[in-house]
Amino acid sequence: MPQLDGKRIAFLVANSGVEQVELTEPRKTIDAAGATTTLIAPEKSTIQAFENDVDKADTFEPDLAVADASVDDFDGLVLPGGTTNPDALRLDEKAVALVKAFADAGKPIAAICHGPWTLVEAGVLGGKTLTSWPSLKTDISNAGGSWVDEQSFTCPANGWQLVTSRNPDDLPAFGEAAVAAFAG
Repeated sequence: MPQLDGKRIAFLVANSGVEQVELTEPRKTIDAAGATTTLIAPEKSTIQAFENDVDKADTFEPDLAVADASVDDFDGLVLPGGTTNPDALRLDEKAVALVKAFADAGKPIAAICHGPWTLVEAGVLGGKTLTSWPSLKTDISNAGGSWVDEQSFTCPANGWQLVTSRNPDDLPAFGEAAVAAFAG
C-alpha cells in the first residue's frame, strides 16, 4: 500500500449520526499508511457515532470545528456515511462549502455509503461516476453524476479524484483505494 507520510487527511462528520465503522476503519487504514488524520465536525463538541444507524456506539472528540478548518491545511477529505450523518452535513452551509472547496482545489475526496449526499449538496458531482448506498442513485443522477454498483470506484473526472464505496462490507477496498488516491 502506498505511504502517506506527511499527508494530512480530514474526516468530516456531523456531531451525531456517523456510522462508527465507516469512520474508524478508514481512519485506521489511513493512519497506518502514515497520514495525520483530523476529525472535523460542525461544532467542536462531542460526536455521537452509531451502529446500523440506530444503536448508539462510541463518542469522539473532534479536532476542529468546520468554521476553523481550511482546505489549504489538508491533502484530502473523507466523508463517512450513516444515514443521518450526511443528511445533517448537507444542511450545514459551512460543511457544504468546505466539501466544495476540496473539489474546487482538485484535492481527492473519499466517500462511503450515504457520504455522497454531502457531495450532491455541494454541487460537485456533474460528470463524475461513483457508487454509494443504492438509495442515493437517483440523487446522484439528478446531481449530474453517474451511479455504478461496484465495491469501490475511483473517478478522476473534472480534475480531482473521487473514491466511493457502497457500504461497510466494502471497507477494505475503500481504504485501499482512498490511500492510493491520497498518495497521488
